[in-house]
Amino acid sequence: MSNFFEKSDLTRSDAENIISDTLQKCDDGELYLENSKSESILLDDNKIKNSSYRSDLGFGFRAISDEIVAYSHSNEISKNSLKQSSENLKSTLKSANGVYNHEIPKSNKKYYESINPIDQKTLNEKIEILNNVNKYLRSKDNTVKQVTANFLGEQKSIEIIRSGGETLTDIRPLVRFNVTVMLEKNGRKETGVYGVGGRKSYDAYLNENNWRNVCDEAFRIASINLESKPAPAGEMKVVLGPGWPAILIHEAVGHGLEGDFNRKKTSAFHNLMGEKVASEGVTIVDDGTIDNRRGSLTIDDEGTPTEKTVLIENGILKNFMQDRLNARLMKTRSTGSGRRENYRHIVLPRMRNTMMLNGNHTQDEMIKSVDKGIFAVSFGGGQVDITSGKFVFNCTEAYEIINGKIGSPIKGATLIGDGPSILKEVSMVGNDMMLDPGIGTCGKSGQGVPVGVAQPSILINKMTVGGTKL
Repeated sequence: MSNFFEKSDLTRSDAENIISDTLQKCDDGELYLENSKSESILLDDNKIKNSSYRSDLGFGFRAISDEIVAYSHSNEISKNSLKQSSENLKSTLKSANGVYNHEIPKSNKKYYESINPIDQKTLNEKIEILNNVNKYLRSKDNTVKQVTANFLGEQKSIEIIRSGGETLTDIRPLVRFNVTVMLEKNGRKETGVYGVGGRKSYDAYLNENNWRNVCDEAFRIASINLESKPAPAGEMKVVLGPGWPAILIHEAVGHGLEGDFNRKKTSAFHNLMGEKVASEGVTIVDDGTIDNRRGSLTIDDEGTPTEKTVLIENGILKNFMQDRLNARLMKTRSTGSGRRENYRHIVLPRMRNTMMLNGNHTQDEMIKSVDKGIFAVSFGGGQVDITSGKFVFNCTEAYEIINGKIGSPIKGATLIGDGPSILKEVSMVGNDMMLDPGIGTCGKSGQGVPVGVAQPSILINKMTVGGTKL
């Protein structure tokens, strides 16, 4: 854990006094200290194109009165910078007359080790792995024309000091490994992308068997796309595969279940608590307690222990994801969902690992029930209106379904709809729930945070598919 006061003229006692003085008439707030170290190494076109290391240290000071948030941040931890921030907060909240909420639940559970993955391998070792990745893929087939591979590693140490000197800490490792391969055959070029990651050491993802598996999967996707034909268009049944396709649930449904959108009544779900919002058998949770997962947190960025929050249970809306601010204003409790990209940003209610839980059907049952439709295995980019849930997603791996059988791979398929409607069109929920490979990042209000998704296979009775073949 970083000693944030070791090289500063600001002592811990000074900091605690300034914090308590600043927040004495506020409803909530804290000093958030952060020390992050990150690296990125990129191989492209047979050579290392980029290798970077970044270190960042700073604080964010927040004071809350009613629904007004005053925020100040600095990359200098000193007595003067904290005093200046304090004066800024006090000036913004001159009329504050609240009672500080000291209630922070406690937990001794940890969901990842306090390690720094960056230090676990030398730069030369990392470069050697990337070069081996390049050689391995290019040796597979003469159709391989381009290989891109990169590592991203990070350690983030945080300390949260609240009024009265209450202190909460966390050390968060994060690793991601991605491979992109482009194949060319008979003048046609197609790309396959795959990656893995989570809150473990590099070794967990980069031993030879693991990086070869990532390469093989990227190559497989590119090879399938080389054989694909134009996607059909129209309204039809859609089977979503397990794992990564849950990004659709994350984007089209999950954001609409975050507390701030519902408090402000801009979400399609804002007045539906306790009502049926999905088909029977659909249960969606947001879970920050899965060991070593990308979206898991020991504590959130306000110091609240993370939890497994049931959002929709058997089709009924049960909860929203809450930070402390929105929970207080909505007269409920925080779900440990208060997150920020870094110390420069304010806290917002955000997703962690958003998952649809298992049902009782098999994927084979779903496929056999479809006369004409598509089987979507993986998604790439898309566009989402996070308050209404309206979306357009591009399929990166998909197949036609004809007379109950999986047919040819298809290219250019887009899924179009809105989350609230899609939830009601789910007619089968599979028993094959799978976690995503660990590469997700969620954007909201200009902030990106690591997240995870999971789901079993699901059958959607009616969905608009955009394609190039009528």
